[in-house]
Amino acid sequence: MKKSTIWILGIVMGLSFMSLLYLQVSYIEEMVKMRKEQFEENVGRSLAQAVHNLELVETKRYLEKDMVATEQAKMRAAEVDEGVDVEQRRYTMSVDVNGRPYSSFELKSYTKRPSSVPKVVISTGKNIQQTAHALQEILKERYIYQRALLDEVVYNMLYTASEKPLQERINFNQLNHFLKAELLNNGVDIPYHFSVTDRNGREVYRCSDYVYTNEKIYSRLLFEKDPPAKMGFVNVFFPTINSYIFSSVRFMIPSLIFTFVLLVTFIFTIYIIFRQKKLTEIKNDFINNMTHEFKTPISTISLAAQMLNDPAVGKSPAMFQHISGVINDETKRLRFQVEKVLQMSMFERQRATLKMKEVDANELIYNVTNTFRLKVENSKGELEVALDADDPFVFADEMHFTNVIFNLLDNAMKYKKPDVNIHLKVRTWNEAGKLHISIEDNGIGIKKENLKKIFEKFYRVHTGNLHDVKGFGLGLAYVKKIITDHKGTIRAESELNVGTKFIIVLPLFKDE
Repeated sequence: MKKSTIWILGIVMGLSFMSLLYLQVSYIEEMVKMRKEQFEENVGRSLAQAVHNLELVETKRYLEKDMVATEQAKMRAAEVDEGVDVEQRRYTMSVDVNGRPYSSFELKSYTKRPSSVPKVVISTGKNIQQTAHALQEILKERYIYQRALLDEVVYNMLYTASEKPLQERINFNQLNHFLKAELLNNGVDIPYHFSVTDRNGREVYRCSDYVYTNEKIYSRLLFEKDPPAKMGFVNVFFPTINSYIFSSVRFMIPSLIFTFVLLVTFIFTIYIIFRQKKLTEIKNDFINNMTHEFKTPISTISLAAQMLNDPAVGKSPAMFQHISGVINDETKRLRFQVEKVLQMSMFERQRATLKMKEVDANELIYNVTNTFRLKVENSKGELEVALDADDPFVFADEMHFTNVIFNLLDNAMKYKKPDVNIHLKVRTWNEAGKLHISIEDNGIGIKKENLKKIFEKFYRVHTGNLHDVKGFGLGLAYVKKIITDHKGTIRAESELNVGTKFIIVLPLFKDE
């Protein structure tokens, strides 16, 4: 699959997942908004009905007071006028199953007559029609009289009830009962706290479990027909409103999480695809380059072997020695290429098999630099070695440790300045109970932004459009891994166009 095709597929799938996440988040936000609006509407309706019930209770109280006074007056009049029928009315206020108050009248009548006075029937001399008309007039006058009494009661309520303070007009336990009943009737079954305040915001009452939070407070005017100066407010807030609102969208959370996990999995999959594609390309280049690298020494060794079969070569010791040296050099070259293949396989296994033993680092570095010196001198360079470590013994794998030093030296040769002779400095010393090894060059250097990445596998520092330096980005990654496996550290110090210095720190053998 082409890289551009993978990119297009990744972008399309990524946009699809992002759109799905956006739609789910938008849906959740809309549901939360609708839930809040519904909750506020239910609370407002509940507060309005609870306040109305409170006003009905106050009306009932004044009606009862007025009716009691009226009946007492009638009783006194009946005691004076014997033989007059007395009607006793009782006005009652009750509460239904929904918490709403309702009223009723109960009528009782009785007749008081003196036992010693005989009944006297007085005839008016009128016919039935005239008598009925007279009764209608009496009832009409009685209705007008009762209506006047009721208007007087209403007048007294309007102009005298508001003069009392709120704490005398309101039964707060009854208000709490009304609030609870109306909230349940409107589907709001969560804890609430309420308080009553006057027009100036001073608290008249607060419930016993009142604990103020930063939640929204819902207020409703009490006795809204009263004069403004006497108005009060009932204030209700719900401490668990957030959990109540979000409980309606809780079922969407797993879907949102699963979609996010799928998005992360998809991104990781695309990353793995690109990484595997990159590794495949690197492996193909590696195989092609290694094939070329193997062909050259094999061809040279084959040619040298054919020359050894020539009898004339056997007669010339100098020629024989030269051909033997060529075969030896090319064999070493082949061995080095094989070690690169081993490095590749080691990174595939993510682990290296180390044969640890006591190693004299000074001696090992001396042997490596002595072999490498010829290559430096052939390029008109200079190799300076200062083995100053008093205790050079470390616990290490000799072959891999040798490869580490050789890779760092070879790296310096690869990235030398084309117009400046290479100058290498190799030094060992002891510091803080450990062995320090430094390899310094005067090459092209490394930019600061690239310095942290040079130990990553397959990473190569960009050199513009120049491709004269061959490699696979494994050398320094291999060095880092081997030093880490030896419980050591390696760091790089570099300045562009000045040079690079690698410092290795290893624990001493005696500490191991």
